[in-house]
Amino acid sequence: MEITRRRLLTALSAAGLLTVVPAVPASAAEVAEDGPRLLDNLVAVFAGTAESNARPETAERLAAIGKDARDNLAEMDAAGPDELFAGLELGTDEAKLGTAFQKLYEIALATRAPAERPSDLHQDAAVQRRVIDGLVWLHERYYGDQSKGYYGNWFHWEIGISQHVSRTLALLAGPIGEQRPELVATYVDSMDAYLRNGEDGDVDLDSRFHTGANLADITTNRIVQGALLGDGPRIRKALTDQLTVFATIDPYHLQHGVTDGYYADGSFIQHASVAYTGSYGKGLLSRVVQTLTILEGTGFAHGEELVPTVLGWVRDGFAPLIFEGWMMEIVKGRAVSRPETGYADVGIVAEAVVDLSALAEGADATALKSYVKHLATASRAPLDPSRFVSPLSIARHADILDDDGVPAADLNPAARSVAFNAMDRTVHRRPGYAFALARSSGRISKYEYMNGENLLPWFQGDGAYYLYLSGQDQTHAYGVDYFTTVSPYALAGVTAPVEERRSVPDLYGKPYYDNPGHPLNFTASSESQNTYVYFPRGTNGHSGGAVLGALGASGMVLSSDVAYRDRAKLPEDFTVYRNASATKSWFLLDDEIVVLAAGVGDAAGRAVTTSVDARPAAPGDRLSLTGQLRDGGAWNGTGSADLRWLRYANVTEGTAVGYVFLDAPRVTVALDEVTRSRRTVRTANPDTEVSRTVLGVTLRQAADARPTRHAYALVPNAGETALRSYRGGPLTVLANSTRLQAVRHTGLGLTAANTFTRGTHQTAGLRVEGPASVLVRRAGGETTVAVADPTMDRRSVSVLLRGRSLRAVSADEGVRVRRVPGGTQLDVDTHQVHGRSLTATLR
Repeated sequence: MEITRRRLLTALSAAGLLTVVPAVPASAAEVAEDGPRLLDNLVAVFAGTAESNARPETAERLAAIGKDARDNLAEMDAAGPDELFAGLELGTDEAKLGTAFQKLYEIALATRAPAERPSDLHQDAAVQRRVIDGLVWLHERYYGDQSKGYYGNWFHWEIGISQHVSRTLALLAGPIGEQRPELVATYVDSMDAYLRNGEDGDVDLDSRFHTGANLADITTNRIVQGALLGDGPRIRKALTDQLTVFATIDPYHLQHGVTDGYYADGSFIQHASVAYTGSYGKGLLSRVVQTLTILEGTGFAHGEELVPTVLGWVRDGFAPLIFEGWMMEIVKGRAVSRPETGYADVGIVAEAVVDLSALAEGADATALKSYVKHLATASRAPLDPSRFVSPLSIARHADILDDDGVPAADLNPAARSVAFNAMDRTVHRRPGYAFALARSSGRISKYEYMNGENLLPWFQGDGAYYLYLSGQDQTHAYGVDYFTTVSPYALAGVTAPVEERRSVPDLYGKPYYDNPGHPLNFTASSESQNTYVYFPRGTNGHSGGAVLGALGASGMVLSSDVAYRDRAKLPEDFTVYRNASATKSWFLLDDEIVVLAAGVGDAAGRAVTTSVDARPAAPGDRLSLTGQLRDGGAWNGTGSADLRWLRYANVTEGTAVGYVFLDAPRVTVALDEVTRSRRTVRTANPDTEVSRTVLGVTLRQAADARPTRHAYALVPNAGETALRSYRGGPLTVLANSTRLQAVRHTGLGLTAANTFTRGTHQTAGLRVEGPASVLVRRAGGETTVAVADPTMDRRSVSVLLRGRSLRAVSADEGVRVRRVPGGTQLDVDTHQVHGRSLTATLR
């Protein structure tokens, strides 16, 4: 089919993408030439080339490919009469069927991987025949009959199995063409038929299943299938559909109603409302780079138009979220409960960046290579290229590290504050630490639970934060063992009612709530399951903040989720939970993060706890707790006291955190010895017990207590002298109520305020109309101002700076500065800027 300009304009909203797909259909001769080249590229990506595989750096990866294949062949040898692989029972479990196809792919891969030493598997015709026979066997018994397939999780049928099959067919295209020439068309027909969330066996851009990373996977599969069939229109259609993932999401002009993808502020969303850069986002990055690579040298290759877009994802979306080689917890969804995240996540990103650098040119290529070298040298856990998918990537990575002309350089400045307001996340970075905050709202989910993963998720989006300290092995502080050993009600930053909640499998006896007969139609993949079980959103509209240079502010109003709000229309046996209440702010400075909370309490009369911090340590680590009471007396160890400040040090790790209690009730300090199984947080985890000594710094409220407030500062890497200096020091809490929260830091010349309600708010020479986030800094004779709308629905925000009149030196579009009686007023147009900060410099 011819891709018309009208179709492209409908499908693509990102500038520069309209010329990527050839407008004129390729001739049969061109397709005949491009198809084999595309397949050769695919084989090179996954199996390597003679040149890459002769490199010593690829030996370990090649050995792993060979071992997987031999293990799988041994399982085939040991299989019973009704088995393809010994012990792999098929027919009721779609994941096991996917595993069978994966094993065939792994065997096929080994037969196509050249090696410096002749391999007993390379180009082994008998082994390849076994794979082909296995494909026929699976299709005849477990895959080809559409009436018996498509049980369980849709992903396996529309994406996972198709990926393994398409790659296997590509790897063995020659032998299949000779022995079973009908097999490709047979499988492609079946794969088309299993696209049941699509339309007529093809992608449906209006389907909630065919978005973001899922869409990239489906369309890459279809590009490979088109090459196998010599079907140019199929390739063009799939590529056109895939190009929609390159388009920056405009929330005010959605294409096909899709909210999944990358946003202008660097946010990435999947599943309509889940902050997901560190899982689905990295999958999308990896897939599109692979696709650009396999298209190289064909008539469909237009990487020069797309590489700058992907570079923007890396610079603005990934780099802020990676600290010393660790992917932050706030963007992993249910994947936080998996054993291998963090450093392993970044390995996947690193491979994609390596390959992207090979597609880029000039300064872009240099920046990407420098970032690759930065990732390799900054990580506490050395990056392991042998775990890359492609031997080609391993060789390229080695070349980058060996290139003395490429300096190691982060894509972040050393000091950076990032408001990912489109996904309710905040990141604040300084030399020595990084702070990551997870928020939620009526726009963004409080958490993601699914498929028995992330079983205890309830408060992960309710102001939970993570303080990463430089030089620390982050697996000791975070990752799956953090969620295993830290109480889900006491995650750092969380305010929660004192009650016991039950996981979904515990409540309902299966990994989802099953009630298809109810009007809301609760099935494993229904929209109601998504809305109320898998990734429920909050019910407040206030979540966001402003950034001024490298300083930031963020605020949110806690709420219960949509299930509690809609409890009257939910089934009687559906369990809902009510959250505590609080209005919170985080002010992100150089040496400290200041946290304010007001209206902290519970309308249901339950006791409430607020976790100032929770930090696990290995059982044998030498820990120190010192502090000072408000009356000036010394404090050490655990217990409950009226503290002015507290310092926690892990002497073994060489890390420390200080806590300055600016306005707080008695503080409870605990060091608990905790041992739990990793299966506590994910049913598929091995039953591995983890032991940690967990620091808990907690503020407690009794049942039926009146709402209260508190204010404290986190001071990363603090010494005792620095903590003592906060008494009478530069930091002042100006206001802390459910209407207005504000601080002043005289050393920075900064006044920062979050306002939460309608009406006029005034503090320290600052007047703000309605809800907003405002930062004002005076330095060097200039005043700089940043304003953001955390509700994302205000047309404008007005801010008055009292004092002598100032004139605008510079201002963002949409900021109007005028002199008024008593000072200078800024009228900021916040209409449809999606929480973005607008700034002005005044003199």
